[in-house]
Amino acid sequence: MGGQIEGRRQQAIKLLRQAVEQECSGADREETRSETLLWNTLILFQDYPFETTKKLTYTYTIRGYEMFVSRKDKSITRATVDLAFGMAIKLLKEGTPITGPKKLGTFGASYLYPIFIQIGVIPIEKTRKAKKQEQS
Repeated sequence: MGGQIEGRRQQAIKLLRQAVEQECSGADREETRSETLLWNTLILFQDYPFETTKKLTYTYTIRGYEMFVSRKDKSITRATVDLAFGMAIKLLKEGTPITGPKKLGTFGASYLYPIFIQIGVIPIEKTRKAKKQEQS
């Protein structure tokens, strides 16, 4: 069963990345389609171990339209996830590197940022290059 869920995760990532790339290339933003792809991908990654930028391990579960992070008492609503996603798309379109959670500008960004990297919303290669440039 582990292989089956992993295959579904990889397919979801592929579809989500294609939608993000389309939006960033100037295509009209199909908010509902890309946000639905994002939410479906998030559902597939429940209980998957993530790490914050400070190396704190966490998982999350989704109930209804809320994401419950194992390290937090409060939930992150789907509306907040969509806001963070919209900000990521905006920054990517502008060519602005998303070098950390604060760039997303929403509640729960410290948890959403590593998830967005893992599922391909934020391209890790560009993020690493930009961080190195900031440090030098």
